[in-house]
Amino acid sequence: MIQTLKSASPVALVTGSTSGIGAAIARRLSSEGYAVVLHSRSSAETGLALAAELGKATYIQADLADDADRIRLVREAVSWGGRLDVLVNNAGISRVIPHADLMAASPAIWNELHEVNVVAPFRLVAEAETALRDAARHGRPACVVNVSSHAGVRPKGASIPYAASKAALNHVTRLLAVSLAPDIRVNAVAPGLVDTPLTADWTAAQQLWRERSPMRRAARPEDVAQIVAMLVASDYLTGEILLSDGGLNLT
Repeated sequence: MIQTLKSASPVALVTGSTSGIGAAIARRLSSEGYAVVLHSRSSAETGLALAAELGKATYIQADLADDADRIRLVREAVSWGGRLDVLVNNAGISRVIPHADLMAASPAIWNELHEVNVVAPFRLVAEAETALRDAARHGRPACVVNVSSHAGVRPKGASIPYAASKAALNHVTRLLAVSLAPDIRVNAVAPGLVDTPLTADWTAAQQLWRERSPMRRAARPEDVAQIVAMLVASDYLTGEILLSDGGLNLT
C-alpha cells in the first residue's frame, strides 16, 4: 500500500516512466513543482529508485494491457496524491515488421498494439476524468498529453500495425479534446526518432536523421519532455498533435 502524499502539490501521472522519454517527462514535471506518479509494467526496482530520487513521487506497477490494472493505477494515483491534475499517456509498445511483409502483421499483433497504444490511453482518461474535472472545478489546469509518434502522421514507423495504432491515438486525442472541453485539455506530441536505449542500435534511422533532418540529429528524451511541459503549461491549446521530428517531415 502506497503512502499518501502530504503536500498540496499538483499531481501528474506519467505512464511508462522508468526510462527513456517517460523518465525525462517525470523529471521535467517534478522540476516544475509536480508530485509525480511513476509507472511501468516491469522495472519496479528502477521505478522505486527514481521515485526516491525525485522526492515528491511514488511508483505504481501495472500492466496496461489489463483493464483492471488500468483502473487500479488511476485510483491508486488519485488516492496517493489526493487529486490528479495531469495525465501523460506515454507508455506504448511497438513491433518491428517490414511494411511489405503483410503476412507477418498477424491479427494477434494488431490486437496487442491497439490494446496498449489506443485502448489503454482511452481507458486511463475515462477513469481519470472525474479527478481531472475536479481539478478544473477548483481552478487548477487539468490536461492530458498523449505521446504518439510521427509514424501516426507520416507513412513511416516500425510496422503498419504500430503506425496505425498511433494514427488512431492521434484521432482519439482530437475527439477527447472536444468531448472533455472546456474543463480538460487534451493534446499529443508526435516524436520522430528519439535517442533511448531502445533505439541505440537503429543505425539506419540514426543516419537518416543526421543526413536529412534540418536539425541533423534525433531527439533527446529531454526534447520531448520540454514539449510535454509546454503542453501542460498552456491554458488554451487543445486538440493539437504536435509533430516533433526535427523537421524531417519537411524533407
